[in-house]
Amino acid sequence: MTAYIIKRLLWAIPTFIGAMTLIFLVMRVLPGDVALMMLGGEGQNVDPVQLEQLRTQLGLNRPLWEQYGFFIWDLFRGDMGKSLWTGQPVWTEITTRLPYTLSLVVLTFCVSISIALPFGITAAIKQDSWIDYTLRTISIAGISIPNFYLGLLILMVLVTYFKWFPPLEYAPVWQNPGVAIQQLFLPAIVLGFRQSCTTMRMTRSSMLEVMREDYVRTARAMGVRERTVITAHALRNAILPVVTIWGMETIMLIGGTVIIETIFNIPGVGRLMVDSINHRDVNLVQGVTAFICIVVLIVNLLVDLAYAAIDPRIRYK
Repeated sequence: MTAYIIKRLLWAIPTFIGAMTLIFLVMRVLPGDVALMMLGGEGQNVDPVQLEQLRTQLGLNRPLWEQYGFFIWDLFRGDMGKSLWTGQPVWTEITTRLPYTLSLVVLTFCVSISIALPFGITAAIKQDSWIDYTLRTISIAGISIPNFYLGLLILMVLVTYFKWFPPLEYAPVWQNPGVAIQQLFLPAIVLGFRQSCTTMRMTRSSMLEVMREDYVRTARAMGVRERTVITAHALRNAILPVVTIWGMETIMLIGGTVIIETIFNIPGVGRLMVDSINHRDVNLVQGVTAFICIVVLIVNLLVDLAYAAIDPRIRYK
C-alpha cells in the first residue's frame, strides 16, 4: 500500500505541472492588460511611461519563457506570489476565503449523502414499484437541471414571492456555526440536489446488481434479517461504484462552487476566482487554479485509498 501511495504521488507531479502550464498559457492568451486596468482601465488616456514602469514592476515585460520559469519555481517553493490587484499574498487571499467554501462543500456532502443513500437503497428494494418510478423520475430531473439554473430559479422565487435576498455578509462558521449553516443551507441544497440524484441512480443500479448474487440469496435462505442482508451484505459490496461517483462529483462540486458562490454572493474561493478573472489578476488566477488542482489530486488519492479500505481484494493485490 505504501508503494502504491508513493507511485500515485509521483504521478501527480507531472499532472500538476501540465495543468499549471495550461493555465499559464491560457492567461497569457486572454485579452486585457492588468497594468492598463490598474491605471484607469482600457480606453482611458494613460501615460505610456507610467504604464511601462508598472509593467516592469509587475514583471509583465519579461519574456514568456522567463515568466514561466519563475512561475513553476515559485510554485514548488510554495510561493504563489502577490495579487496584482490587491497587493496581498495569494495564499492569504485563498485562506481568507477557504472556510466559506469548505463549509459549503461539507454541508453539500451532508445533504447529498442523506438523500442519495436511503433513496437509492429504497428504489432498489422497491424495484418497479411506484416508489421506484417516482425516485427515478426525480433523479433524472435533478441530473438534467444545471446547478446555475436551479440556483437562479430558487433565488428568483424567493426574491419575488418571499422577499428574501442573499445576505451581504456571511457569518464565519467558526464564530457563529448556527447562523453560518442557515445562510449556506440553501446553496448547499442547490449543489447537493444534483449530486444526490447522480449518487442515487448509481446506488440503485449497484444494489440491484449485488442483490442478485448468490451470497445474498444464501443469507436470506439462512434466515438472516432483511435489514442485515441489505446493510451488511448488499450495501457493503455495492458501495464501491458509489465511492467512484462521489470522487467524480466532488471534483464537479469544486467547479460548481464558482457559479453558486457568485449567484448567492458567498465570499468563497469560487467567488475569488471570478473576481480575479474580471480584474485580469494573473497571479491570483494561477494561485487559485493551483490550489484547486491540488485538491483534485488529493481527492483522487483518497478515493483510491477508500477502495482498499472497503474491498480487501484490492488491498491484497
